[in-house]
Amino acid sequence: MRVAIVNDLKIATETLRRAVTSDPQHTIAWTASDGAEAVRKYKTDRPDLILMDLIMPGMDGAQATKEIMQHSPCPILVVTATVSGNYSLVYDALGFGAYDAVNTPTLKPDGSVEGSKELLSKINRVKCSLAERPPTTTTTNSPTTRTSSPGSNLNYVLLGASTGGPQALLTILQQMGTLPQTSVWLAQHIGNEFATGLSEWLTQRIGTQVRIAKPNDSIEQAGIFLLPSEPLLVVGHDRRLQTTRVAANLIHTPDINHFFSSIASCGLRPGVAALLTGMGSDGAQGLLELRQCGWHTLAQDQATSTVYGMPQVAKQIGAAHQVLPLNLIGSTIRSSIQNVRA
Repeated sequence: MRVAIVNDLKIATETLRRAVTSDPQHTIAWTASDGAEAVRKYKTDRPDLILMDLIMPGMDGAQATKEIMQHSPCPILVVTATVSGNYSLVYDALGFGAYDAVNTPTLKPDGSVEGSKELLSKINRVKCSLAERPPTTTTTNSPTTRTSSPGSNLNYVLLGASTGGPQALLTILQQMGTLPQTSVWLAQHIGNEFATGLSEWLTQRIGTQVRIAKPNDSIEQAGIFLLPSEPLLVVGHDRRLQTTRVAANLIHTPDINHFFSSIASCGLRPGVAALLTGMGSDGAQGLLELRQCGWHTLAQDQATSTVYGMPQVAKQIGAAHQVLPLNLIGSTIRSSIQNVRA
């Protein structure tokens, strides 16, 4: 992969260069010392991946991410020495379309790089995402409906997202507002180390607590829950979250397909599920299974998706009843739930 580095510190740039080129599969496309320079260089030389610092003079990394993703989407990995101290900027960048975030490796006195393993792992995940092939499953416009038992009197909302997902989730949750007797489950591709920060970031902005889901939690409870990436959780036939093995070829966690599929199999009364912006195809097959169980299924449209991958596949295989712009998804979910309760 051709990788660009954006960082205002020369020592950090050199450390990242050494870490990236330690894998012969990767080369350095160019470097930039601030966000504005990165935007300019990107317009004439698009790399396969950008390593984006956050705190820089002039245009910061979050704003640069926004500019680049609006111009022509490119995988961006936030790399900063202060991830834990700058959650707000991290999630702003993720909301604008950054793929993930990781701490900057450090250069040891002997010239070796500490922390390069995690960086290279995330770079390789991006590479796998770009090469991911969509499923070949197709369906007709009128899929067969499976039988579901009513279960509790709760309403259920499932949201799956990847690249650009944090901002999309925030927009939808704000549009939905407070809905009584509603169980909302968020499956966002994100590293475990950032799950708590994402839940806090969403909580602060919507004014309602977003809790991290954990094993043995019941799906039949009101509230808003965010799935962690580890352990990988699915819903058992007792309608409680249980851990499952991570497949060797699994690129993204939490795995939206596994989660959606497990809910389709546990017999909940149908709710509303939406597949949002993101690279690859995760969630499309699971959304189809939910539709076949009588769920009202939605996919984000191309114009409002940061990356039109997952919802595009959902549309192609007939998994979505409706394809909607982001600004209509939350209100559509709210109307669907209110109609059910009426």
